Amino acid sequence: MQSLLVERQGAVLRLTLHRPDRLNAVNEDLYESLLTALAEAEEDRSVRAIVITGSGRAFCVGADLQGHHNSDRDLTAQRHYIDLGQRAAKALLTHRCPVVAAIHGHAIGAGLELALACDLSVVAETAKLRFPEFGLGTFVGGGTTATLLQRVGATKARELLLLGRFFTGHEAAAYGVCNFVLPSDQVLLEASALAEELASKGPHSLTLGKQLLRQAPERSLDEVLAAEADALLSCMQTKDWREGILAFAEKRPANFTGD
Repeated sequence: MQSLLVERQGAVLRLTLHRPDRLNAVNEDLYESLLTALAEAEEDRSVRAIVITGSGRAFCVGADLQGHHNSDRDLTAQRHYIDLGQRAAKALLTHRCPVVAAIHGHAIGAGLELALACDLSVVAETAKLRFPEFGLGTFVGGGTTATLLQRVGATKARELLLLGRFFTGHEAAAYGVCNFVLPSDQVLLEASALAEELASKGPHSLTLGKQLLRQAPERSLDEVLAAEADALLSCMQTKDWREGILAFAEKRPANFTGD
């Protein structure tokens, strides 16, 4: 059975974590499939936005601990597994397309880490989220010590990571872990609508926006201002910039081509 389902809906690519018998727990095959799909979408300029969700009852309950328990991975194999997870999160964080997570069910450990690597997220009211790693004697990955800190601040990040307690969809939205909270049956619909909205915007602008937002916390004010000026100048050299100005003047939706 394929561990990742790939579907195309116009300019939106939907990636579905598909190990429902294991509540979409991640393993090497799932990470590798996700990396392949994201790399292909990076090259396909007709893809403008991505939705990532899960099959069955959960979004993703983290690492496949049964697989870990039954495994006799040596140090090289362990490093390979860790590297795949880090690369998957980085691919989401740095992808040229905006990525929306549709969290219709539980997101735990590595699953929540993948969701944090997405740009926007919609979570179900009934979903439960948690970072259980420290209680298992292991550690988080996917840049979580940075992505969670940026979203919720130092005080809440320490609480969520160090204590590892469950929190609800409503709490996730209130903390800033996720953007929107809805009934479970509306999560994928809303995430898809957000992706469609994102896909209608200037792709070059969105890519630069993702990049500068990610880099801003490490830059001085002068560096931020210089980067924004360079980004604006870069946009102004594109056909899409001219199209955006013309569409505004003509009071119609812009037809961006990525050029």
